[in-house]
Amino acid sequence: MSMNDPRHDALERLEYHDEFIWRHIGPDEQETADMLAEVGAESLDDLVSQIIPARIRLPEPLGIGEPVSEAEALARLKKIAAKNVINKSYIGMGYHPTHVPKVIQRNVLENPGWYTAYTPYQPEIAQGRLEAILNFQQMTMDLAGLPLASASLLDEATAAAEAMAMARRVAKSKSNVFAVDSAVFPQTIDVVRTRAQGLGIDLVVADRKELASIDAFGVLLQYPDATGDVVDWRDVAEAVHERKGIVTVASDLMALMLLQAPGHWGADIVFGNSQRFGVPMAYGGPHAAFFATRDEFKRAMPGRIIGVSRDAQGQPALRMAMQTREQHIRREKATSNICTSQVLLANMAGFYAVYHGPRGLRRIATRIHRLTQLLASAAESAGLQRLNKSFFDTLTFAVNEQRDDIIQRALLKGVNLRIDANGTLGVSLHELTTLDDVAELAEILTGQTPERDWRADDAQLAEKGTLGFDESMLRTDPVLTHPVFNSYHSETEMMRYLRKLEGRDLTLNHSMISLGSCTMKLNAAAEMIPISWPEFAELHPFVPREQARGYEELIADLEKMLVAITGYDAICMQPNSGAQGEYAGLMTIRRYLDAQGESHRNICLIPASAHGTNPASAALAGMRVVVVKCDADGNIDMEDLREKAESVADQLACIMVTYPSTHGVYEENIREVCEIIHRCGGQVYMDGANMNAQVGLTSPGYIGSDVSHLNLHKTFAIPHGGGGPGMGPIGVKSHLAPYVPNHPVVRLRGRSIEGGSVSAAPFGSAGILPISWMYLVMTGGRGQTLATQYALLNANYLAKKLGEHFPVLYKGRNDRVAHECILDLRPLKAETGISEVDIAKRLMDYGFHAPTMSFPVPGTFMIEPTESESKAELDRFIRAMVQIREEIDKVARGEWDAEDNPLKHAPHTAEVLLSDNWSRAYSREVAAYPVPEVRHHKFWPSVGRIDDVYGDRNLVCSCPPIEAYE
Repeated sequence: MSMNDPRHDALERLEYHDEFIWRHIGPDEQETADMLAEVGAESLDDLVSQIIPARIRLPEPLGIGEPVSEAEALARLKKIAAKNVINKSYIGMGYHPTHVPKVIQRNVLENPGWYTAYTPYQPEIAQGRLEAILNFQQMTMDLAGLPLASASLLDEATAAAEAMAMARRVAKSKSNVFAVDSAVFPQTIDVVRTRAQGLGIDLVVADRKELASIDAFGVLLQYPDATGDVVDWRDVAEAVHERKGIVTVASDLMALMLLQAPGHWGADIVFGNSQRFGVPMAYGGPHAAFFATRDEFKRAMPGRIIGVSRDAQGQPALRMAMQTREQHIRREKATSNICTSQVLLANMAGFYAVYHGPRGLRRIATRIHRLTQLLASAAESAGLQRLNKSFFDTLTFAVNEQRDDIIQRALLKGVNLRIDANGTLGVSLHELTTLDDVAELAEILTGQTPERDWRADDAQLAEKGTLGFDESMLRTDPVLTHPVFNSYHSETEMMRYLRKLEGRDLTLNHSMISLGSCTMKLNAAAEMIPISWPEFAELHPFVPREQARGYEELIADLEKMLVAITGYDAICMQPNSGAQGEYAGLMTIRRYLDAQGESHRNICLIPASAHGTNPASAALAGMRVVVVKCDADGNIDMEDLREKAESVADQLACIMVTYPSTHGVYEENIREVCEIIHRCGGQVYMDGANMNAQVGLTSPGYIGSDVSHLNLHKTFAIPHGGGGPGMGPIGVKSHLAPYVPNHPVVRLRGRSIEGGSVSAAPFGSAGILPISWMYLVMTGGRGQTLATQYALLNANYLAKKLGEHFPVLYKGRNDRVAHECILDLRPLKAETGISEVDIAKRLMDYGFHAPTMSFPVPGTFMIEPTESESKAELDRFIRAMVQIREEIDKVARGEWDAEDNPLKHAPHTAEVLLSDNWSRAYSREVAAYPVPEVRHHKFWPSVGRIDDVYGDRNLVCSCPPIEAYE
């Protein structure tokens, strides 16, 4: 658009529909010209032609529509959202309406200081979020009654599958049977059944009366169960333990405020959904699963664990003590493929507990239970048959011939009940339920207005202390006694606590985060706003489909755009992380092969350079991994590929390949790779981690692959959230489309299988899909293509400028890189003793998060700048790296001691710099202000370098006493 004299511009130009494109893309016109000149390209198109093999370039522009303005996109999405019907929900089944405290909504959920953070792999600049996760762990341990908890998993159903796999690893039983109580939530049973199929576990679903007699390595129980019954499982737990099995229990945090902790009556693993602790239902997610176990099982635990260590000055400091990124080391022997957790949502749930405290939570739980008692009494008086003998918040009635009338009355009043089981109806009360709601429910259930004095009934229950469950199951031990849960109950105090923690984290609202393989682009405010709209946030995932027409249209729109982008024929939105997408894609291949009578095909070829989740996912899908070599340039060794594919042709299921490669280059032979695999009868799985280098220029389907997962939390603008949320939908060719996951509660059209689900909700974390919808609609095909072109320009600009000081390890055609590049730091370490870790920590003093460290090659940095960073920010990062190189040279020349230098002591805290005894060989100014611009905008790490060895030897995963910080 002409900025000199717009008077002569036509209205079409003045409307400026592609405004958002240039909000999203960092470099302006002059910066673009300067960078193109620096890298030696005449234009963006010229640069792309130098980088991407011509034979895989798309022949036509990307057809996903023209870009629209933020205001127009929001207005269009608001009309779509209005098609969702928000009834009062009493469906339950692990999802409940809840009140999101506004202080948490405004200061966490809607705050880029919390949602744009990356996983805390650099803990010195992530202490705020680490403390928040530690709170979540402490809350989980207290309520579960077990001494160890993880930093959250993806959802309740996948946590159940992880619990089964963990039980198999730690149980001393020789059985191959995992027994599941039939009153476990149906979505959980289905996800566990899918996982059992891949792992070769014999799954038995049985009535509770049979569980004690089954010889199994583990059992899965629900407490309270799916009917609402509060079962005393002690006898079953004892019988399982006598057979050397493991007791796993799905539970409910709010119920555990009143019910005896499962860990106290024999549970070895306790998990569930933390959603009702202040996280919107959001049509199924994202929500954080909690997971707790016994201390002796800690090395087998899935997910991440936050632990307390100390820094270089001996002060308490938090870090990730254990994590399933160990899959990068163990690969196909890894115990889990988990990569993304749900940290943002775990933080919200933990803050909910901090804000309300034990008294507030017990009051909420008791109120829910009291209202349930009143409804139970009214139903019983009217002659309804209740199937669950005891209850906390859920009642299940046998209604038979009355069922349709009750459902009709409910819908006329805008009420949803649980209706998925034949002949029964379920009602689950929650935090938002009022006494008027109970009266309305009683009228719906009985068909008549109850003549009751509700307040008198309540007073009688309160006077007697009556419970809806056996008093032996009542919780009597104190919970949440740590000061953090008893200090921040006024909004003023809570707001300041949240701000204090936020200030300890370096996030995208401070500076670029140049992580290779983990695209950290702009998460625009216009994209984020709709996730808080009630029309999207307050919908239960199991509502009748006609009440979710807005979500249906949103998902259909998004699928259509992603089909065009990927070159596939269909999209499955169910996987709720990238790793889940990998697993879902491989299980889809497996089901397809089974249907073709080729179940014997179980070998998965994986290049040596692949992401560690790839071989771990293959193992979970029951496939045998065969590694393919890479050549000296990091590309797939074609000779080795051809030899191995042909040698196992009768057993070959698939290959998993990343494109551009994990080494950051477009391999010239990618089409030949696909042809070799197809010729040998296998399928091609293309990892979607690097889609940010494909969109609009090439596509997995056009290249020749059969299935990919898409990281919506990378390429398509959903924020990382400090370690989640994520979304990993899969795209498939038509022959695979019937075999993608279905759902046991919400049946999805066009799928030949009955279940096979990989997530608890039919569309995974549907509540964050508006973000990607907004991103694609506001950018359109032209903007998406430009985004990819600028990702390539920014990466090649960085590679050119930094390559003058650090060797770029891998390059493709014309000495170009793709959207990321790898700097080889190993020669510097050999010469000076300065390692990649030292450089990563020193970058904190410059106000930057380090690039990806030692992956895929040890001793390297993998850098991905993304299209959202301006030349000014790239130059600032370049100046920091160049200055660090000069510091390394001082060590090499002997001007600084090999140990007493700012790199070895980094990062430098304000406390260290203000100390009276400064005796280091360099000045405080060099430590704090290594380049002039840091003076104007300084991020101060809150702790010094963390002592990992100490933390490993002293594993503490609970909140330390306040005195530890004094």
